Amino acid sequence: MYTFQRGERLKSRKVIGALFKEGKSFGQYPLRVVYLLLKEPRSSFPAQFTVSVPKKKFPGAVQRNRIRRQVREAWRLNKHRLYRALKEEQGQYAILVIYVAKEALPYAEIERAMRQAVGRLARGRNE
Repeated sequence: MYTFQRGERLKSRKVIGALFKEGKSFGQYPLRVVYLLLKEPRSSFPAQFTVSVPKKKFPGAVQRNRIRRQVREAWRLNKHRLYRALKEEQGQYAILVIYVAKEALPYAEIERAMRQAVGRLARGRNE
């Protein structure tokens, strides 16, 4: 339950492109969440997830990778709430999280934002 397996990773350039073209989004500072319901599932998981940290705001790879790891960890610990809500639904969500803050924030803030974003995704699927 608290793992982040290979099938949960969103790697398809085609799907990521579709996220930017057709996806819906909302902000939950310091994160921006872009999501899209896929017509045909690409794996057995209810959602596939990826993270983006802009090179323009964080030119150093070390800092960028650290933020990416923190966001991924926050997702790993909170995704089960979304999965429970999506169990009865058919289809699969593609989720892209973009880190929008101008500076690196403490993990506690990232985790709080992710918890709220996952709750919003779980509730928002019926609206």
